[in-house]
Amino acid sequence: MFPRSRARAIPTSDARLLRRPRLRTGVVRATLVVLALALLGAAVASARTLEARSSELTPGGRSGVVVVDLSLSIVTRDYAQVRGVLERLIRAGNPMGLVVFSDTAYELLPPRTPARELQPVLRFFTPQGDRLPANPWTPSFQAGTRISSALDLAQDMIVRDGVSPASILLISDLESAPTDYTTLGKSLSRIRRSSTEMRIVPLSASSEARSLFGRILGEGAFVDAVEPNAGEVPTLDVSLRGELPVWLLLTGGLVLVVLAAHELLGGRLALPRDAGWRRS
Repeated sequence: MFPRSRARAIPTSDARLLRRPRLRTGVVRATLVVLALALLGAAVASARTLEARSSELTPGGRSGVVVVDLSLSIVTRDYAQVRGVLERLIRAGNPMGLVVFSDTAYELLPPRTPARELQPVLRFFTPQGDRLPANPWTPSFQAGTRISSALDLAQDMIVRDGVSPASILLISDLESAPTDYTTLGKSLSRIRRSSTEMRIVPLSASSEARSLFGRILGEGAFVDAVEPNAGEVPTLDVSLRGELPVWLLLTGGLVLVVLAAHELLGGRLALPRDAGWRRS
């Protein structure tokens, strides 16, 4: 009597003739399984590289440094917009450092600082009627503006703390001293060549002021703040955007193709219903 596991086997004297097809089928099945696993791994790797693009302020949710212009050319309405940007960053929750500048730049918060630590700074960007709020950095600033010093400090902070991937968010009217233009161009080029992504919120910036930044970083670096409405907290008009995951879709589709090929080429041998021995 045959064992239970072999009860469905079909006895035949030509089993040796099936040896080559059996080996060939085994090789095909093993190859397709390995290929399917490789494609599945590629799909997982592709999915891990997808960046969430929930905010234009911090591309892909990156950590980095916020650079805020506190020069004399920043007016009351601009301060309201600065506050709106900082509130947006706090709600997003991405760890950020903070630099303020005029003719010199100061590191107030290092990179990877929890976003909630920006909350105490908001009071310095809350206009009191027509007066600008007093802040502790004003006595140290002179009349000039050197954006290059702030950007160099921000990039040095990112390199120093090993932040990668990183971003720099510049909030400024983009008006720098004429003697700073050459150095500023070098600073922007340095950032563009690095892995750091830069975004700019232009505060009442003129077209001439935007041109230098646009030529080096591209117009896609600018994020325009919404005009604040009376009695409302200023916000930014940003939308949820995402890129089509081409590689993820491609590898996922190929996995399905390989599985279908496995069923077609590596399935069990189908015999006619009347094949085999008939009981007498």
